[in-house]
Amino acid sequence: MIVTKQKSFQDIMEALKNKTNIFIIGCGECATTCKTGGEDEVKLLCAELSKNNKNITGFVIPKAPCVVSQTKRDLSKFRAELERSDCILVMACGLGVQAVIQSKRFNSKVVSGCDTLFAGSMTSLGEFFEFCSSCGECLLNITGGLCPVTRCPKSLLNGPCGGAKDGKCEVDRTKDCVWILIYERLKELGELDNIKSIVKAKNHRKNLRPGVRSLKKEN
Repeated sequence: MIVTKQKSFQDIMEALKNKTNIFIIGCGECATTCKTGGEDEVKLLCAELSKNNKNITGFVIPKAPCVVSQTKRDLSKFRAELERSDCILVMACGLGVQAVIQSKRFNSKVVSGCDTLFAGSMTSLGEFFEFCSSCGECLLNITGGLCPVTRCPKSLLNGPCGGAKDGKCEVDRTKDCVWILIYERLKELGELDNIKSIVKAKNHRKNLRPGVRSLKKEN
């Protein structure tokens, strides 16, 4: 999932400067889970903006605003409200903001109400952890399903740096050294020989920005 945090109300108001009629778009998936752009957060924001002389023309919570086709479909139901709006506030990740712009249905200014942090996973305690860097060259089959590119501050590919103490990373003593976790995981799986594999330097051409991938079969 894409982990976000809501911008401060002051930052949101600054982004809406000189705009009066605001339509808000939330997110039914990631931002709802992060409590940054679900229905509760959007309704609360509507109330706060109204108190600050903003006219809320309406709001919608698409299931996945980052999917352009879904965004177009959901926005089509609010044509009248959107035509009365001079700004669209998107309470979702940066992908959602850009999907709204890509929908090309309205000429209103589109602003972001959230900061996009990372792709991560969530525990049952409501904590979010960055476990994937979307590097385009996955090592998980070698490292027992734990990513050293993301979880090691130095992104070391071939074992630990030697600075760990009591199993903790030398960069941040509150975090486990991922290479020790990888060792223990491979030992548990009976695949310790993987630790001897020499991984070549990352091929950064595989994660060049902007990335494009088509589901169409290549000729």
